[in-house]
Amino acid sequence: QVQLVQSGGGSVQAGGSLRLSCEDSGRTASRLAMGWFRQPPGKEREFVAAISWTGGYTYNGEDAKKRFTISRVNAKNTVYLQMDSLKPEDTAVYYCAATARFPITRDGNEYDYWGQGTQVTVSS
Repeated sequence: QVQLVQSGGGSVQAGGSLRLSCEDSGRTASRLAMGWFRQPPGKEREFVAAISWTGGYTYNGEDAKKRFTISRVNAKNTVYLQMDSLKPEDTAVYYCAATARFPITRDGNEYDYWGQGTQVTVSS
């Protein structure tokens, strides 16, 4: 069974970097595409980035382009989101998710499994 456990996050000043991790403790997600989403305070959930199960294809949302990098290490059952040049508007609860759908998608409704969420706060 897929069980996504997130780590990382926290508080950082604008311009700083953070790396989020998402491990499938059930060790079954290696053939699932993975995505990162976020929900800013008072706003709806947003797509951040997604990666195919091989890691060969990635898909970034507009905000993530040039500043965020999604990657995965299947041997560790872990997907990462490296976030650089953070801005206060990146403040949100970040969620990882897994889907068997192909091709990779930005639609959160297509994701079957979700992590517990982790808070990222960027101060100016």
